[in-house]
Amino acid sequence: MAAVIAREVRDGETVAVGTLSPIPAAGVLLARARHAPRAIVIIINHEDYWPFHNGSKEFYDFAQRGKFDLFFLSGGQIDQFGNLNLITIGDHDHPAVRLPGGAGSAMLYYLARRVILFRGDHTRRTFVERVDCVTSPGSSPPRVIRPGGPWKVVTPLAVLAFNRETKRLELESVHPGVSREQVQQATGFPLVAQREGAVTPPPTEEDLAALRGPVREAVAKVYPVFCRTAFLAA
Repeated sequence: MAAVIAREVRDGETVAVGTLSPIPAAGVLLARARHAPRAIVIIINHEDYWPFHNGSKEFYDFAQRGKFDLFFLSGGQIDQFGNLNLITIGDHDHPAVRLPGGAGSAMLYYLARRVILFRGDHTRRTFVERVDCVTSPGSSPPRVIRPGGPWKVVTPLAVLAFNRETKRLELESVHPGVSREQVQQATGFPLVAQREGAVTPPPTEEDLAALRGPVREAVAKVYPVFCRTAFLAA
């Protein structure tokens, strides 16, 4: 997943990573180490990649000025329209599950030029036909000013891409060793394949060396538990 995310980072872009996002953090730092040395990287709470000094307000002010080229979001539910749910699952008045809340996700989904959604799992429980509550909409009416929005979704099984014409998620590629049928069985809505048989390129040996070396060291400053459990030993 980190290697897939890294390929989406373009040299010279300003890329921001929010809270609870170790995989995007690893991907962004991998890109900076491999092909995007001029990318400006912002990682919330990271001592080396947090340029703001007055808390999160500066971060959100920066976003509202349209300064983020790429950002990352997730959700308790993600539907075929790219809508995110971070509020409740089940009946809104008597929810079965209360999620952590949207924080700034609704605003960031509008203003970051490209948003990559990510999940550490891929199940029908998460990828639903329609979210129970829309925290952040995948698309907006034409009269609404919206410079950005969903770009892709990265999971342990596949990469989905957002089709801006149909305003729906489509299957871009399956990861090595995963079949299209497996992805469809784990998804609660029909998937249209952009290219039949497309397989996600695996990380290169150089990618793995960077991930297990300097990237791991940098990510560990914010996510030490993740780095102890998710990375293979060098």
